[in-house]
This record gives sequence, C-alpha cells and structure tokens, in this order.
Amino acid sequence: MDFLKVIGTFITKYFPLWVIVFAALAFFVPGPFLGMGGAITYLLGIVMLGMGLTMSIDDFKLVLTRPKDVIFGIVIRYCIMPFIAFCVSKVLGLSPMLAAGLILVGCCPSGTASNVMTFISKGDTALSVTISSINTVLAPILTPALFMFLAGTLIPIDATALLLDILKVVIVPIVIGISLRAIASKAVNAVAGVVPVVSVLAIIAIITIVVALNAQKLSTVAGMAFLAVVLHNGLGLGAGYGISRTLGRMSHYKSKAVAFEIGMENSGLAVALAIAHLDPMAAIPGAIFSVWHNFSGSLLAGFWASRDADPQEEKA
Repeated sequence: MDFLKVIGTFITKYFPLWVIVFAALAFFVPGPFLGMGGAITYLLGIVMLGMGLTMSIDDFKLVLTRPKDVIFGIVIRYCIMPFIAFCVSKVLGLSPMLAAGLILVGCCPSGTASNVMTFISKGDTALSVTISSINTVLAPILTPALFMFLAGTLIPIDATALLLDILKVVIVPIVIGISLRAIASKAVNAVAGVVPVVSVLAIIAIITIVVALNAQKLSTVAGMAFLAVVLHNGLGLGAGYGISRTLGRMSHYKSKAVAFEIGMENSGLAVALAIAHLDPMAAIPGAIFSVWHNFSGSLLAGFWASRDADPQEEKA
C-alpha cells in the first residue's frame, strides 16, 4: 500500500510533465489514439465521480452563513470568464472553431484544481469549495445559455444537447459520488488516496486523445491557441482578485479563493463538450488550458503562500 501511495504521489506531483510527454507522443504518433474519441465523455465522468466522492452536503452550507461572499463569487465567475474569452478571441482574430472552444472553456464551471490552489495559497478554502460546488450544479443551465449567447453567431449550437450532456457527464456522476460518500463513508475513505490519481490519469488520457485528433492541425494553430489560453487564464486570475477586493470589498484571504475560482476552469468538461458537439479543433483550447492553469495556478499559489506567512490572517 505504501508503494502504491508513493506511485500515486509521483504521478500527481508531476502531472504537467506527464501531460507534455503523452501529448508529444500523441502528436508524433497519433494513430493508436485516433479511435478513442468516444472515450472522452466516460473519462470525464470518472473525473466528476471522483469530485463527487470528495464532496458532501456540508460543502453547500456556507451559502447560508455567508451568502454575500458565495453569491458574489458565483456571479462574477459566470460574468468574467465567458466575456474575457470572447474579447480575447476577437482581439487575436481566432478562427470560429478555436474561438468557440475558448468561449466554451470560459462558460464552464470551476473545478477541484481551484480548491487545491486556494488551500496551497492559504486562502479561504471553504469559500472556494462552496463556490465551485454551486457553480457546477448551475452549469447545466448557465453553460449552454452563455455559450449560445456568445458563440451562437460563430457556429451552430444545440443548447438542449449541451444541457443534457452536462447533466449526464457532470451532475449524475457527482450526485452518485456524494451519495456513495454519504451511505458508505468508510469504503470511500478507504479509496480516498486513489481518487486523485485516477482523476489525473483520466485527464492525461483526455488531453492525449485531443492532441492525437488534432495532430495535423496543431502545428498551424498551437501558438495562437496557447497565447489565447495564457491571456484568458491570466486576465481571469487578475480580474477575480481585483474585482473581489474592490467591488466585493473582500479581504485578501477571501479574494485569493475568488481569484482561483474565476481563473481556473473545468476545462475537461469543455474538451468533452467540444468533441461531442463541435469539432476536435474546438477542443484544443480546453486541452491546453488543462495544463496551463495548473502551472500558472501553482506559481500564484506558491507566491501567496510564501508571502503570507500567517495563515490565520484576518478573514472577515
């Protein structure tokens, strides 16, 4: 068991490295992965099940005790990132499919990575977990609606199909995970250490498949797509922190949580939806985002953690 724990830690710790290795493999030797596009939805379902296994009803209670903080975080989450994606797409002159893919990333909810980065940065982890949990629950309605509004002029969109897919690959697995944790907590706790490893492996597999499907096109669009993702992520992190400090009048402690909730996306969901409803090209921004936001988030979290020596700073 100790050996498996060491292997799991090694895999999760060097997540960006494994993504680069397998993405390079898929780019130069795409053949073995080309028939795996249909597996992306199921792989994302595994990631969402893992997220559900780490959640509980307590994750939603903060909305009752601190409704202002939670509602503020949710509102700016769904206002900022979709519109930043739209603006970046226009400024860079992205092709319709790349633009749609970037906008789709912005319209998706935040994921568990934001909670991890908030914890590392000594931010308000409870607030982060609550915002991301409620964002995910709201995603079946808000993600298709916002995507239709912003990208509907670029490509044809079936909002109903998007809604049903989000319910299928996000909400259902999360509900199953929460239910399993509630009725079989001992069994869930016994496998808790394996869940992050399985999720990381599933994300690596998703990115590998997306790169393979786009291997021929990547050489011409990768640079522009990478620039778009870096701008989208960086502007989101900055806007999340700045707006929560100024308009929301939140403390530094709370604003760190909001920054990660805004700037870090459930890009795996964007990839799955793009493959299912758009085009493999539209999945490229989500695949790049999956790697980049973990890198940029880790840098920012590490900076704040080293600067904010007192984790018990004012939280009001």
